[in-house]
Order: sequence, then structure tokens, then C-alpha cells
Amino acid sequence: MTNEIIQTASTNMDKSIRAYQKNLGQIRAGVANASLLDGVKVDYYGVPTPLTQMSGVTIPEPRVLMVTPYDKSSLDDIEHAILASDLGLTPANDGKVIRLVIPQLTGERRQEIAKQVGKLAEEAKIAVRNVRRDAMDKLKKQGKDGDITEDQEHDLEAEVQKVTNQATSKIDDLADAKRKEITEG
Repeated sequence: MTNEIIQTASTNMDKSIRAYQKNLGQIRAGVANASLLDGVKVDYYGVPTPLTQMSGVTIPEPRVLMVTPYDKSSLDDIEHAILASDLGLTPANDGKVIRLVIPQLTGERRQEIAKQVGKLAEEAKIAVRNVRRDAMDKLKKQGKDGDITEDQEHDLEAEVQKVTNQATSKIDDLADAKRKEITEG
């Protein structure tokens, strides 16, 4: 039961890290990244459909995304969905594919994005700390109920803290890498 608590906490912390990585992937850093389009939904025959399910997204050049729809008749719908999204990109439609040129970032915009990365990192750390708190509460309850000894409780709490430290360290590493990508982009 107690190892189960630590395993569950570790799994939930990993989920928080993966969610943070997904959020980082959607931040425009001045280079083409197909995950920028992950949140774009296209109204396809009245059904909001993820763009990535309707088309192939390739990166022919470092700052260009090319969207090739599987159904050519959906080209205009895809173009409208990209324009309506909050990406701030202007699609170039040549009748067969849509090209999205990722503009160079200004110094001021780089600073704004770096702050956004930090804010997302802090939110991910809060999620990790909430998982830690839940695990600690469960361990305290087991100690109070007499399911584990005081020494076992102390050891297990140290293990939970170790897992938490690893998770927050991973979040910091991801944030630092993204900040570096943004400032050097």
C-alpha cells in the first residue's frame, strides 16, 4: 500500500511534467515546430476537428511550417482556422498547401515569452507539490491508523520528497532549455 502511494505520486508528477512539456511545445520560439498547431481546430463538415488529424504538417525550412490537407476541399477551412487561432501567424495558401512563416522574435517579445515559460514552470511545480501534499497526507493517515510505524512513515516521506525534488528539477531543466531556445532563436 505504501509503495503504491509513492508510485502513484511519481506517476502523477510525471503527468504534470508531460503536461508542462506539451505547453512548452505550443510556445512559439522563432523556429518552426509542428506542435504549434496542436490546439488548432478546424470546422470540418460542422465538426470541430484537430488540424493535425486533417493534414500532414512538415517543416521544409527552419522557420516554415507546411500544412498539406488530406482532403484538398478543406484547404480554405484550415486557412480560416489558423487565422482565427491565437497563433498570430498569417497562412499563405497556394491552392495545394498552406505555408506558415514563423517570424523572427524581437528582443521584447523574447522576454515576454521567457516570462511565460517561467509562469508555466511555476504552475507545473505547484501541481507537483499538490501531488506531494496528497501523498504525505496519505502516509500520515497510515501512520495515525497504525498501518505503518513512525520510522517507516518518516522514511516514506523522505522518499516522496526525493521524487518531488526530481520532478521539480526536471521542470527547471525543461524551462532552462526552452528559455535558451527562445533567447538564442
